[in-house]
Amino acid sequence: MPSAHTGTGPGRIVVLLYAVLALAATGRSVLQITEYFDRAPLSYLLSALAAAIYLVATFALARGRERLAAVTITIELLGVLVVGLASFVAPQAFPDKTVWSHFGAGYGYVPLVLPVLGLWWLRRVRLSHAA
Repeated sequence: MPSAHTGTGPGRIVVLLYAVLALAATGRSVLQITEYFDRAPLSYLLSALAAAIYLVATFALARGRERLAAVTITIELLGVLVVGLASFVAPQAFPDKTVWSHFGAGYGYVPLVLPVLGLWWLRRVRLSHAA
């Protein structure tokens, strides 16, 4: 049975942060895909994928779907690390800021810190269930 604890108490702040980042990433990726797609298609599609992952993570955390939240947040962390590194190695592929490029520098590095916070929160909730 799913736990509602991930989206309650301090978890509400984590859910709110994910929701805000989901909206910001969705807005920027839609703009970049519709206006500038030919400039960096892979970069902008990865940004749209990030937005979708943030949406799913927001839903999973808010609804207490711990396994789904853990999977999406882990994918998010891997994405920001891989795309962040790739944006330094191949800067021509990332001419504009996206949610994961340069480890989320265009978003105040929140995309780099948020999955760590999310995984910490999930672990804390899991440990409280075990106690």
